Amino acid sequence: MIWVSVAFTVGAAVVGARWWTTRVDALGRAQPFPYVSVGLLGVLAVTALIPGYLRHREERSLSAVATRLAGAPAAVRCQSLGQEMVDLGSELGYVRFAANGVPEHRTLIKRGPCKALNAYRHSDKRAPTDDEVIAVHVLTHESMHMRGLTDEAAAECAAIQRDELTAELLGAQPAEARQLARRYWLLDYPQMADNYRSGGCAPGGTMDEHLATAPWT
Repeated sequence: MIWVSVAFTVGAAVVGARWWTTRVDALGRAQPFPYVSVGLLGVLAVTALIPGYLRHREERSLSAVATRLAGAPAAVRCQSLGQEMVDLGSELGYVRFAANGVPEHRTLIKRGPCKALNAYRHSDKRAPTDDEVIAVHVLTHESMHMRGLTDEAAAECAAIQRDELTAELLGAQPAEARQLARRYWLLDYPQMADNYRSGGCAPGGTMDEHLATAPWT
């Protein structure tokens, strides 16, 4: 949309320049400045920038949450409309791994989950939709990869034990955050693919970090 904004800005400049070169007609009459055309193009240029600005502001908020969860500076990027149109992947978000196998400290979250995260942030948090519950968990899960966990089951279990914290960082009250975390644990986790689940992800299991935010406490 930045290029669209640039195009409208250039259009306004072209209209203004054309008026400047022809501000007096062949009979010597002054031509009025095309305020409407230039103004409309200016408004369209600003309007085209709004979605990008809002997405950037959302990404800054999500990056602050991810940084807290990852324990190091982390960047969250939301998939753009253009990226979504050519995306064939089924994952809701991902973190790239460097050649040495170390996860990067940045993640791309798909357009759907990012929209759900935005909706959750601006809701009263009392009755999140299924998409919002999953989106909160996606942010936590990808943050666990950025924390250094490469195994999907390990990252998933670590995320489950921190979903409550994520919800609180997104503005939920403790009771609302716990309800969201337990909802994912009880309803969504059992439906995950085998490589995302582990028998050790349970109270007293090998993946139990004994955190106060674990949904089974």
